[in-house]
Amino acid sequence: MFGSWTFGRKLAAGYGLAGLIFLGVAVVGYRTTEVLIENDDAATHSYEVRAAFVRLLSDAKDAETGQRGYLLTGEDSYLAPYQTARTALTADRDVLHRLVAGNTIQRSGLAAMEKTLTGKLALLDQTINLRRTGGLDAALQIVTTNKGKTLMDHLRALVAQEDQREAGILQQREAQVRASAQWTLAIILWGAVAGLAAITAIGWLITVSLTRQIGSAVGHVQSSSSELQAAANQQATGSREQATSMSEITTTTTELLATSRQIAESAQRVAQIAEQTASGARSGQDGVEVAQNAMGDIRRQVDQIVAHMLELGNKSQQIGTVLDIVSELAEQTNILAINATIEAAGAGDSGKRFAVVADEIRKLADRVGSSTKEIRGLIDDVRSAVNTTVMATETGSKAVDSGAQQFTRVVEDFRRIAELVTTTTDAAREIELSTKQQTTAVEQVNVAIGNAAQASRETEAGAGQTLQTASELAHLSTDLARIIRPQRVEAAHIGPPHRAAV
Repeated sequence: MFGSWTFGRKLAAGYGLAGLIFLGVAVVGYRTTEVLIENDDAATHSYEVRAAFVRLLSDAKDAETGQRGYLLTGEDSYLAPYQTARTALTADRDVLHRLVAGNTIQRSGLAAMEKTLTGKLALLDQTINLRRTGGLDAALQIVTTNKGKTLMDHLRALVAQEDQREAGILQQREAQVRASAQWTLAIILWGAVAGLAAITAIGWLITVSLTRQIGSAVGHVQSSSSELQAAANQQATGSREQATSMSEITTTTTELLATSRQIAESAQRVAQIAEQTASGARSGQDGVEVAQNAMGDIRRQVDQIVAHMLELGNKSQQIGTVLDIVSELAEQTNILAINATIEAAGAGDSGKRFAVVADEIRKLADRVGSSTKEIRGLIDDVRSAVNTTVMATETGSKAVDSGAQQFTRVVEDFRRIAELVTTTTDAAREIELSTKQQTTAVEQVNVAIGNAAQASRETEAGAGQTLQTASELAHLSTDLARIIRPQRVEAAHIGPPHRAAV
């Protein structure tokens, strides 16, 4: 049960028990000291009572001495000790009354003593008066009766009796004082010994228990810190490799984004040129309709038709040039998509989504290449039709009849041109839309890769912080182990724990 207590509870229990022991010693010591002081006061009181009885007897003797001197000499100067003694006896009786007020036996003895003293003082006053009025002989007659001696002996006996009684009380009180002093010393001595023994035992128990608990905790901390250091090293290495891969992917994606923007611009130009071509084809078709309605105006329109055919040839050449650019961009996009797929495969799980986007871009590039080939075939057809139309127009200028026969073919050719131009316009618009979607997708991929790169950098920083914390935890566990088991730790610990660089 004691082993499961917390450190604070163990420390409080130890100090609480030691405090109770010392409190008990202090209470007992205080009580015995009070008894010792009371016995000492009682002994002092006994000494005061005995001294008061002695002073009373001494003052009575002084009064008798003064009375004898006056009887022998008859001079009043010898009465000074007598008068002083009378005053002192009054004070002595007051002191004795105060001192024996709590003792019935002593009050009875004091009353008998006062009665004898009163008789003695009355006899002294009588002899002094007789000596003053009747002379020495009259006073000696009283003295020779020995009444004064009898009273004085009785007073001495009473004083000796009270002194003897008080001496017995004093002996008892002195014995009580000695017993109280010995008891107090024994309590203090054995209480201190018991308190020191209890404190020593409690300190030993707390030290052993805390050493065992802290030692176990230090072992767990050291094991956990070693595992944490290994995991942090692996995490830091993986984070650095991931950050490097993400940087390479970011560079590739940036290049792909630039290429996608170029493709979008080229597709937009193709769409514009296709729209212009469609506008020209519609104009040519309108002219054919006008020529069909008015065959008589064919000659006047031949030059215009030739001019339109030449312009159409130029536009076809421009379309061929743009298609070359689109074909080249499609090939570059295909190559970049293949490179992006390879990089995404090298990135592992983090590049799966990017691999899907790169595959879609490659498919789109293939579609653009196929459309370009188809458009190139259509343009070739347009060029062939234009050449044929020019030749037919020149022949028609020489022979209107022959031109009339070829008019139907021209109408059909223009219809085909209009259809091809419409197809070209739709393909250009589809290319433009696809490239815009491709640009948006690449931008999203670039943002996602940037976020992933930031996460990789944060992961790398967190791994470094974790490794540093693990190293500090290893240092702390070693210091704590050195505190509780210094010899074992110094023997087992060769050098400071290794801290890997982050």
